[in-house]
Amino acid sequence: MTSFAVPEFQHRTVLLTEAVDALQLSGDRANGLYIDGTFGRGGHSRLILSRLGGQGRLLAFDKDLQAIATAGQIADPRFQIVHDSFATMADALRERALPKVDGVLLDLGISSPQVDDAARGFSFRNDGPLDMRMDTTRGQSAAEWLATESAETLEKVIKEYGEERFAFQIAKAIVARRAVEPISTTRQLAGLVAGAVKTREKGKDPATRTFQAIRIHINKELEDLEAGLIHAYDCVAPGGILAIISFHSLEDRMVKRFFASKANVPQPDRRLPIRAVDLPQPELKLLAKIKPSDEEVDANPRARSAVMRVARRLPYAEGAA
Repeated sequence: MTSFAVPEFQHRTVLLTEAVDALQLSGDRANGLYIDGTFGRGGHSRLILSRLGGQGRLLAFDKDLQAIATAGQIADPRFQIVHDSFATMADALRERALPKVDGVLLDLGISSPQVDDAARGFSFRNDGPLDMRMDTTRGQSAAEWLATESAETLEKVIKEYGEERFAFQIAKAIVARRAVEPISTTRQLAGLVAGAVKTREKGKDPATRTFQAIRIHINKELEDLEAGLIHAYDCVAPGGILAIISFHSLEDRMVKRFFASKANVPQPDRRLPIRAVDLPQPELKLLAKIKPSDEEVDANPRARSAVMRVARRLPYAEGAA
């Protein structure tokens, strides 16, 4: 595999201990098989490995080449990294002839090194090429997408994925600017958005929502999450744990609804003569909703919007999927 330099940027893993605690890595479970669907810079993976027994195994996923390079520094036979989206985890288990897993952890946040590296194009705070791809080996960059997409689709993406009420004005400004010059840098886009947004949220840059929306679209983040939730549920064994950390309302809403669909099973009319044993049974048990402590948010402001939802797959689901 081609070597890939890892720039020196610090990353603080959000809900580090809480997330690994949620997997319940003790007793027999310490020798189970686990998935870290978003390796990032390896904070969760390293703590999981420190708690696994000698027979335990961890399979991690990431689309980012820098994350893959960091994972390559872990010399542990119990660990394996896959350069792909967590939405492919069922295929990865099948290809490796691995059984269902004892736990899946997904940290859906973008890592600090990705944000802080101007060359990646994720942030409006430092000028850089407008890329925004998690996996720079495939797909359109943000600049390429902005250069060709229709005003209607631009507005739709910015409105739905950024929850931006000035989406129409921003899309119109993008189309007008690209007719004059290419929009190829983060500073160009941020300045354009600032000129189109009429009112600003206190303490938030006017470009925040637009950058979030474009990043989500370019990386198909919500499509990956939708597929990943199904894959994670299918891959986890009865008694296994699902722990998912989200960072904005669109993600958290999807996780909450998916968990609820498996935990809250519609029941037939009570007046019908159906034995209790024959009633539809829930397939997930909701265990927790956890947010970062005040101390963590003070130390790492990027943690403030994080929410982790935890659920256990129930024995009733053993024959499902």
